[in-house]
Amino acid sequence: MLFPTVDFAVFFVVVFTVSWLTRPYKRLWRWVILSASCVFYGWWDWHYLFLLLGSAAINWAFGRAVYRALTPDGQRTEASKWLVRAAVVVNLGVLGYFKYFEFFATTIADRLRSLGMSVDPPVLNIVLPVGISFFTFQAISYVIDIGRGEWRRPLPLLDFAVYLSFFAHLVAGPIVRASEFAPQLDHDPDPRYVRSSEAFMLIFRGMFKKVVISSFLASQIVDPVFALPGAYGRWEVLWAIYAYAIQIYADFSGYTDIAIGVALLLGVRFPQNFDAPYRSLSLQDFWRRWHMTLSRWLRDYLYIPLGGNRGSKLFTYRNLFLVMLIGGLWHGANWTFVVWGAIHGGYLVGERVVKEKWKGRELGLPPQVVKVLQWVLTFNVVCLAWVFFRAQSVDGAFDVLGRLFSGGGKTSDVTLLLMLVVVLSIASQFVPSRVPEQAEAWFGKLAPALQMAALAGGLVLVDALGPEGIAPFIYFQF
Repeated sequence: MLFPTVDFAVFFVVVFTVSWLTRPYKRLWRWVILSASCVFYGWWDWHYLFLLLGSAAINWAFGRAVYRALTPDGQRTEASKWLVRAAVVVNLGVLGYFKYFEFFATTIADRLRSLGMSVDPPVLNIVLPVGISFFTFQAISYVIDIGRGEWRRPLPLLDFAVYLSFFAHLVAGPIVRASEFAPQLDHDPDPRYVRSSEAFMLIFRGMFKKVVISSFLASQIVDPVFALPGAYGRWEVLWAIYAYAIQIYADFSGYTDIAIGVALLLGVRFPQNFDAPYRSLSLQDFWRRWHMTLSRWLRDYLYIPLGGNRGSKLFTYRNLFLVMLIGGLWHGANWTFVVWGAIHGGYLVGERVVKEKWKGRELGLPPQVVKVLQWVLTFNVVCLAWVFFRAQSVDGAFDVLGRLFSGGGKTSDVTLLLMLVVVLSIASQFVPSRVPEQAEAWFGKLAPALQMAALAGGLVLVDALGPEGIAPFIYFQF
């Protein structure tokens, strides 16, 4: 079920009404949310409900077993460590089967054929369940947090099932930790004081970014150029690359805005997931602003366990590179994502090396000029990596990049409107945070009826400006 559809609108009106009617009855409310989440997920394919609910049951059982294996004061034991490792292996095994089996089987078969062996990979026609990467990471974080002694007691099964399956963040994040979500289950929010103004602005902003900005850029230049780069010249290809950077941001941050807004209307707050990433002056800063919940997850559950920066410089560089390489592979079973992760990992290492060697030195340029140069370099490295993220193959990515130097092809596909959308979208990243905060404060002073009318009018505008039909969100495939 997609957010920007009539189906979801009807679904959410029913869920919103029943949710607030049952909120005073905590246990009943949990069952309402769990049932609604099952309907939402099962709308795509009800068979995979068994996978979702099975993941909830297995990880809840692992959590209880790990907790019982801790010492009375919450310290780890050998038994608890092995149980955590087993939980991670089981979760990654399920994720690996659905997401990576055919990728690795094909890669191995190709390698064996290159050695002269006649091998055909098994064809299982595995369908990737929507959102499996997100709810698997959430389940792993829960079990690991218990193993670290960060929980006084495991969650009840119903609470954990609600946390793992909550429909607003189920299929494309943000990656919400149990420690951020579970305490809100016992709150008694007053429906008269729901942050409706903030929620309405988030929902409208998310819809506009997804339905209008992302869809426009995809249809106007991104999809045609990446499908047949040889038919376009360097000018079109350059704008297609920049346009894709905006498209994926508008698409993914748009989903996140809608998810946070929908959850707010139900009295639940999610963590922020984006913070103007394209204003970053370094790649390290970019990852503090882009998909922030994934960045924190990789830091806390991968980078730190690998040793973080608690060793030599080479040891730290290795960890940085490995984390980004694995983060790239997490996005999909394709060598393009591995290259994407390698570009980010290599550049992060390079940033550290340069900062250490140039620490205390002056370039002899005005500070503002240095910041502009840093921004230009960072933004273009991010855009270069996005080419591999978007392309269907590594060769396809090089075909796109090759057109930047070969010229020829069409010269009239870059319209003034297209350039304005891209430039203004980048410029919007530099708008001070106080501006939207002031707009939200003003909007919040309006009567609820006026807020509803404004949201309805905004959604009608989005529908009028958007294309026919709604493409799935990009991150649904991950």
